[in-house]
Amino acid sequence: MATPTFHIKQNDDTPKLDVALQDDRGRPVDLTGATTIFHMRNSADDTLKIDGGSTVLLSASRGEVRYEWSVSNTNTAGNFEAEFQVTHADGSIQTFPDDGYIDVIITDDVN
Repeated sequence: MATPTFHIKQNDDTPKLDVALQDDRGRPVDLTGATTIFHMRNSADDTLKIDGGSTVLLSASRGEVRYEWSVSNTNTAGNFEAEFQVTHADGSIQTFPDDGYIDVIITDDVN
């Protein structure tokens, strides 16, 4: 999975963060029977902003998940590092992306 960059404005709750989780060969990860959570921290000081946020499964066979923002998630402008943590049906844990983070940029409001 390539490490994407996601942009959102401060205090917004849309667009949603939709990601297709892929293995190291670019194939979709089968999420059948798995649970997925979302983590995000401030890249400047490592302050955890979201710890185990609930996700929405869009397609298990295609490895597609969504994180739906709340205003409290985006109330701080700055650069953040995010990842999805998957607990597979067999109990194994895998984090995406495995080669970095999803860069989340929250741009401050004009007012």
